[in-house]
Amino acid sequence: VLAASLLILMISWGGVFMLVVTLKPLALEQGWPRSVPSIAYALHFLGSGIGGVVMGGWVGRAGMAKPALLGAVSICIGGVYASMLSTQWDIFIVYGLLMGLLGQATLFAPLTANITHWFAHRPGPAIGILASGQNLAGIVWPPLLLHLAGDLGWRTVFFWYGIFALVSMLPLVAILRRRPPTLPVAAGPARQTLVDDAAAVASTRGLSPNRLQAILCCAFVGCCIAMSMPMGHIVAHVSDLGIDAARGAEMLSVMLAAGFLSRFFLVGFVSNRIGGLGALFLFSSGQAAGLSVLAFIDGLTALYVASAFYGLAYSGVAPCYSVIARAYLPAAQMGRRIATLMLFGATGMAIGGWSAGAIFDMTGSYTPAFLFGVAANLANLAIVGGLILYGRRGPLVAQPA
Repeated sequence: VLAASLLILMISWGGVFMLVVTLKPLALEQGWPRSVPSIAYALHFLGSGIGGVVMGGWVGRAGMAKPALLGAVSICIGGVYASMLSTQWDIFIVYGLLMGLLGQATLFAPLTANITHWFAHRPGPAIGILASGQNLAGIVWPPLLLHLAGDLGWRTVFFWYGIFALVSMLPLVAILRRRPPTLPVAAGPARQTLVDDAAAVASTRGLSPNRLQAILCCAFVGCCIAMSMPMGHIVAHVSDLGIDAARGAEMLSVMLAAGFLSRFFLVGFVSNRIGGLGALFLFSSGQAAGLSVLAFIDGLTALYVASAFYGLAYSGVAPCYSVIARAYLPAAQMGRRIATLMLFGATGMAIGGWSAGAIFDMTGSYTPAFLFGVAANLANLAIVGGLILYGRRGPLVAQPA
């Protein structure tokens, strides 16, 4: 189940990376400002976040296979539709509705919530491995899509990506028909006590599950604003610096390859030792530092090194929220809880992806945009640091009576 889920995420992210590698030439060919494909990028994350809340409840009732099937079909239709787009509304429908609201929404958050029930006692490593599907996609898709788009044209590549997504994902969806076993929830470390009944929370010291989730949602927005900027604009940024776009695609692959190592090996290791909140603070600090460096450097070697460092840091951020949710929030509500967190993360990704393009259109440079991302990341660190300090003085979440 974990392997099938990982492969589904890897395949489904191809459509997003197609937009990333063609952002600049697509805008030039269509006569659009860069804010137009940036809005499409933002709508993808916003649609996936909003849809994920609905899909999280559907998974709880119907299992994982039916939502995943809807996602496979929608991504296929989105790729075929993208091959024929001619207006701004076409690309908004492709990424906001087909690949976002009906596509990725059925996959990332639901698959993450589903896998926490298969690995209830030690979810950190499994969540990290599953989240690395995005990074594996980033290793494979950007250079391949850029090469194919140069040879065949972006319309042809969009069409055949859509067909490939459907054909390759259908057998994997069949594996997801299996239901997770019913596992008892084990008590973890004191700072990560699992809460199984939100209604039983007593009036003792500590945050209620709902209040903790609200705080985490605000934190998620800040870190994801910063996260999405290099992800969506590194190829265009490198091209603006006078470096071949192919090198930019390679840097994106380096970033995501480093991120794969981080999610596959580091997320579980670090979160098991210092807790989900401590791991989140560590990875988010690295993300802020990496984005600060990317804002100012312009040398080829330095950009490769900075991309690798940024990948190691940013990739650990999002999985930590699922680890924290599984540790502190009601286990029976994981589908809805994680989907809600992902909605706010997707909102941050949308704001970051759109604002980077909009700020570039206003200033002609990505440096001010990246610095805006750093400021949002520092706000995230303030919130997470506050939760860590609060937890050191007593239970972070009020315990059942």
